[in-house]
Amino acid sequence: MPDVIQATTFRSNLSDVLDTIEKKETKYLLVARKGKISAALVNLDVFEDLLGLTSPKFVKSIEEARKQIKKGETSIHSELFGEL
Repeated sequence: MPDVIQATTFRSNLSDVLDTIEKKETKYLLVARKGKISAALVNLDVFEDLLGLTSPKFVKSIEEARKQIKKGETSIHSELFGEL
């Protein structure tokens, strides 16, 4: 059974809900309003995989990025874009 959270509970516990998704304790949560599912919240990996279904090129770029991250080949925002 998928995890379902009521919209009012979601709103009141936004930070905790985001932590749960970010830490991959669950891949997604369904948000219900007045007992009817109206939205879904997914972790970033699931979202990237969903995007990948529409673009093989995107899948390849995500795979390469994940390999670079594992190797420690990362940059910080200011190195790429400068100071804002």
